[in-house]
Parts: sequence; structure tokens; C-alpha cells
Amino acid sequence: MLDGLHATTHWKHIDEFERDFPAVEVDRDVLYVDEGDVLTSAGVCCGIDLCLHLVRRDLGAVVANEIARGLVAAPHRDGGQAQYVPAPVATAGEASLSGTREWALHRLGEPLTLRVLARHAGLSQRTFMRRFTEETGTTPLQWLQGARLSRARELLETTDHSVDRVARECGLGTAANLRLHFRRALGTTPTAYRRTFGRSTSHSPACSPAGQRSH
Repeated sequence: MLDGLHATTHWKHIDEFERDFPAVEVDRDVLYVDEGDVLTSAGVCCGIDLCLHLVRRDLGAVVANEIARGLVAAPHRDGGQAQYVPAPVATAGEASLSGTREWALHRLGEPLTLRVLARHAGLSQRTFMRRFTEETGTTPLQWLQGARLSRARELLETTDHSVDRVARECGLGTAANLRLHFRRALGTTPTAYRRTFGRSTSHSPACSPAGQRSH
């Protein structure tokens, strides 16, 4: 079933998997792989990420985030993140950076640089970068980009804002930049995504009928 496709598995078994199934293109450092009809993940927690990815793919970001909150799980972890986080638990005397991540999520429309994030955490940029990567398996700027794209998806699903306004509010700047990130990450456009997942037409009488918005 997996011959000729990309797939992943738990990092402890990746060498054995690659050896026993040479016809499979093994992705060693990802949480999950989506090949359309066949999907694989790298362990139990990554299986939750994969299930949320399926919900997000089929029903949109709002529904996936509601389920994630019910599970007390992270709303979105990109499948391309590294599997193995070297130090997932803060060492003695170190506080988690979750407070800074939460702070950033409420300010995605602002210019959030590495310096700004490190200052909020009370750390040097070098220490912040190391600690952030240890906790999340990704860099601060990659995490920010994923968070902004997730926020853009929510806004497209739940509001009638123009694509330009969505781009500004999620911190991606311009409609052209938002379209670029959508194309790279999702293989679609913001307008096409809204047409599929938008719910504002059924929630607000002020919204135009589906398919009649102009962006």
C-alpha cells in the first residue's frame, strides 16, 4: 500500500522501517505524512496531530481547534515539525515558554521579531531560540508563520473580512503574501478556501451569498 509513497513512523523504528520497506519513501523527521488516501504518523501523540489534520482538511480550522481544545491538545502542529524534541520538559530553574507563545498568539497582527519574543520571555535571543526549539521542535519564526496561517484560516471561515484585512490581522502583511503562503502550505487560494469552509453566510444576514464575494 505504501510502495512509491512517502510515509513516516516512530523515530525508534525508522531505521527498521526503512530497511524492511525499501520501496517506501521514508520521511524521517516529520510528525505525519498526508498522501491523500493514505496517511501515516510517528506515534500516539502524532496520531492526534494527524487526526486533527484530517478534521482541519475536511471541515476547516475552526472545527479542528474546537476539538483540540476539548482534547487539551495543541491546536495545530504542522506535519513537517521534527519528531524528536531533545528536551520537552524544562530543566530545573527554567520556566516554559508557553506564556510567551500564548502572548504572541494574541498579537499576531503586530511585528513579532525574535528580539521582541526573547524580550518578553526575559531571555537573550540565543537562549530563547535554543529553548523554543527544544520545547516545540521548530524555530520561533516557523512557529509564528504556522500560527499566522492558522489564524488566517479561522478569519476566512468565520468572518466576511476582505483578503487584505485578513492578511493584516494575522500578520502576513499583504493579500499577495497571504496567497503565497496559502498556495505553498495548502495548495489553494484564500478565496477558494473561504468558498469551501466559510460559515459567515449562514451566521450573519449582512454577508453576501456564497460565491458573490469579491476580493
